[in-house]
Amino acid sequence: MINMAKKKTATARFENARISLKSSKIVCKEIKGKKVSRAKQLLEGLISEKHSLDGKYYTNTAKKLLEVLKNAEANAKAKNMNEERLFVSLAKTDKGRTFVRPRSRSGRRGEQAKMSHLEIVLEER
Repeated sequence: MINMAKKKTATARFENARISLKSSKIVCKEIKGKKVSRAKQLLEGLISEKHSLDGKYYTNTAKKLLEVLKNAEANAKAKNMNEERLFVSLAKTDKGRTFVRPRSRSGRRGEQAKMSHLEIVLEER
């Protein structure tokens, strides 16, 4: 008989973050499956520009993802989950709404700003 015990998960979302979908997919792919401590270390390294992913630092993306990761960790703590056994089971990004810049800014008028939805799910191993 297979043990179908329900796994405890903690999630956090950030909708309409002002970062590009392309860069957030690259960083999400990198942190997925890692322990929370290692994922935090990687994101902090990207922000401080000590680590790079293919020569790029993705600082804005790393800042937003670190914020979401910390929120997910706080949610896990509230659910009495073991912090040493937490890992990132899902780190995904979806296309957010498109935002056309207002007419008042003459230099960047009509330009579309990029937005993404971020989601991180933590699980115990």
